[in-house]
Amino acid sequence: MDEPVDLVEQLGFSSRLRQRRFTLLPLRGEGTPFTDSQGRAPGDSTAPEELADLISSIATVGVLQPVLVEEMDAGDKAPAMRLTAGERRLRACRWGAVHKPGNPHFTALPAVVCPGPLSDEERRIWQLVENLARENLRPGELAAALVLDRCAVLLGKLIAHGYKVPADVYAIDDPIARFTAMERIRGADKNCAAPWSHVLTRLGLQLTPRKARELVRAFAEMPREIAEEMDEAKISLNTRIRFIELNRGRAQAAQDIWAAVKKTNRTRLLSSALTAAADPAVSPDEALAEAERLHEQADSARADKLRADTSAAVDPGPLVEQRLVDNALAGLRSLVAALATGARLSAHDLASLRLLTDQLNGTE
Repeated sequence: MDEPVDLVEQLGFSSRLRQRRFTLLPLRGEGTPFTDSQGRAPGDSTAPEELADLISSIATVGVLQPVLVEEMDAGDKAPAMRLTAGERRLRACRWGAVHKPGNPHFTALPAVVCPGPLSDEERRIWQLVENLARENLRPGELAAALVLDRCAVLLGKLIAHGYKVPADVYAIDDPIARFTAMERIRGADKNCAAPWSHVLTRLGLQLTPRKARELVRAFAEMPREIAEEMDEAKISLNTRIRFIELNRGRAQAAQDIWAAVKKTNRTRLLSSALTAAADPAVSPDEALAEAERLHEQADSARADKLRADTSAAVDPGPLVEQRLVDNALAGLRSLVAALATGARLSAHDLASLRLLTDQLNGTE
């Protein structure tokens, strides 16, 4: 069995990746990064609605995670900068450079630049390290990264055991489709298996094989567009599993529920609605209504408990003897009446009265 290799250490195995450097790239004109997939020109004139939050964040605190860029030799011309990871950050900064030119966060794009062209394996390792370094890696992104690395393990074993893997197989973009194609080549040969335990050890991740299988299961069975939307909405893995379970038998119901909670921005209802919709007799609208009822009931119960806890935590103590209160009030009434006739307090008495009043206020 191959020796486990920490993913970050793999960056040092490539002479190109060892030469990576941090720099600031222009957002307009020569040297601005381009993307093969989108081919957008610098300075898009509109800000897509889905980038509004990112644009606002960058305008306030700047780009927190540099994009990844390959520096491509262009002969006599200046090197071309091809984006490897970070298209949303690039698009947001391009919009800001055009529409908020006075904001210093939109004057340049923080980037880690590496000499290109990179091989598919080098690019995959680099993107995966960048993804795993993020604090809030989304389930869909993590699942895709895990499957891609499992593909790399499987490919290496197939080649080592003499299998011919066509170039168009390991060039398949979709991670699940690529792995499935390689599994067909492996067949029943256990010597070429790529178990999750080996993949996770190789990556140095504190993740159980069961968790990895659940992540990939949710990623594989869920429509890609919905998976990306759930990533944006920060839907938990357990809720995604419930979604795909309903989606198997009642796809329209599952997707209607998701569309409804997304449209009304009530994604917190999704888990309860999916549970209610497990009963075939319950319509999507009824499932949402039941989820709303359950959440209101839970909110009310929490509020009641909080009030009870607060009341229990405050010990009012014994009441002041009524005779003392009556005497103090009688004295104060007499004092107010005297002051109303034009009499006045000495500076010392006035200060004492104010001190006592402050102390009384402090006991409320």
